[in-house]
Amino acid sequence: MVYWGISALSHDASLAVIDDDRILFAAHSERYSRSKNDALLHEGLIEEALEYGAPERIAWYERPILKKLRHLRAGQWKDASSLQDMPSRYLKSLGLPFRVPEVEFADHHSSHAAAGFATSRFDDAVVIVSDSIGEFRTFSIAEYGRSGEGRLLHAQSYPHSLGLLYSAFTRRCGFKPNEDEYIVMGMAALGSPVHVDRIYEELLELKPPSFRLKINPHRGIGDWMADAKPEDLASSMQSVLEDVMVGAAVWAREHAGSRNLILGGGVALNCAANAKIAERAGFDDIWIFPNPGDAGSSVGAVAAVTGSRLRWAGPYLGTSIDGDYPIEPLVAELQSKGIVAVANGRAEFGPRALGNRSLLADPRPLDMKDRVNEVKGREPFRPFAPVVRAERAAEFFDMPIAASPYMQYVAPCRYPERFPSIAHLDGTSRVQTVERDSHPGLYGLLEAWEEATGCALLLNTSLNGRGEPLVNTWAEATRFQDRTGVRVF
Repeated sequence: MVYWGISALSHDASLAVIDDDRILFAAHSERYSRSKNDALLHEGLIEEALEYGAPERIAWYERPILKKLRHLRAGQWKDASSLQDMPSRYLKSLGLPFRVPEVEFADHHSSHAAAGFATSRFDDAVVIVSDSIGEFRTFSIAEYGRSGEGRLLHAQSYPHSLGLLYSAFTRRCGFKPNEDEYIVMGMAALGSPVHVDRIYEELLELKPPSFRLKINPHRGIGDWMADAKPEDLASSMQSVLEDVMVGAAVWAREHAGSRNLILGGGVALNCAANAKIAERAGFDDIWIFPNPGDAGSSVGAVAAVTGSRLRWAGPYLGTSIDGDYPIEPLVAELQSKGIVAVANGRAEFGPRALGNRSLLADPRPLDMKDRVNEVKGREPFRPFAPVVRAERAAEFFDMPIAASPYMQYVAPCRYPERFPSIAHLDGTSRVQTVERDSHPGLYGLLEAWEEATGCALLLNTSLNGRGEPLVNTWAEATRFQDRTGVRVF
């Protein structure tokens, strides 16, 4: 049976096509509309999904009636009263070239949890989901077994939301909430956590296994601590988030039977917190779906309503740019110019470029971070991720976990002076490890690059400019090349 999983009408819409246990296609709407975090399904996304089959069923990533009730509680009267965002009505308004089938609904947190458990190799696991808000739930700990059903161990509900608090700090630090949280995570390395005590005194109380808030962060925090430096606020909020997440994971390890951990929800994109959890919580293994936020719930919704496990072959599930992976020209351009881009194969499903829509650079020159930030139009303090063959990673990084194929953990860099463009000021790097079987082209590129230069690492960042979605098609890659002067292969 062909299912379409859909996450839409809030932010970062996506669509997945799943046939039994096979994920045939999954992609973000923003890649087609070119509008960052687009909440609506773009016609180009729908057209490409139809190449894999019209849906016999549709799974929706949350329960809209419950969400309307939360809108009422939050005083969002316009959202609560509107019917235009009801899924069946919305889908019928799109003029789809097929009869819209039955729509099945999953709880928001169940979609997050199922995306992780269904794609993991675990027979059992503890699943911690932390995000901003779905219907009412904002934080949950559940235990999953062979049946695929979760047993809830702990939950926290609106307005007590760690994700919303982090977004409030994102705005307070001068960035866009629900979009720029990753910038705040990077900025944290510039500051000191000197305001942690104030956060605990005025904003958040630790209540194991999670927390309670003393304010409603949905309304923001205004100019809280108006004279504080943004980098110190970022560092302090990051420290509090890590305290909460590590504490929850330690509690889960003590109170659940499984030695496997799955993290889901938007907070699972915080790779600094993920590393602390890996180091301190005591689990044997951890899995984080490479698209753990709401966009990934298009996959999770199908798994949640069917209770099925899914075959996970990797995140390369989107639009394809055909051709052999261009190893030789990439190495030649890197040796000549130091920076190059690649747009090849199927686009990554998730927020991070993992070799198919990537901007690559030599990580050794002192000025490379500034050069790549200038190309991308980013803040100059922001560092970049290194990519390395999996079997070589421990030579260069003190890894908190055996492999990090989706850039989900930071690790101390053993030689930051040798690779200044891929290390934060605190000496850590957000590492991507590559195995030959998972991406033969990127693995082969790293082999060829080391043979040519003696350097085993490359800088890897997303192929896009500031405020843009990742490049999706060859035409967009060509426009990037024309605008920036960086060759794309």
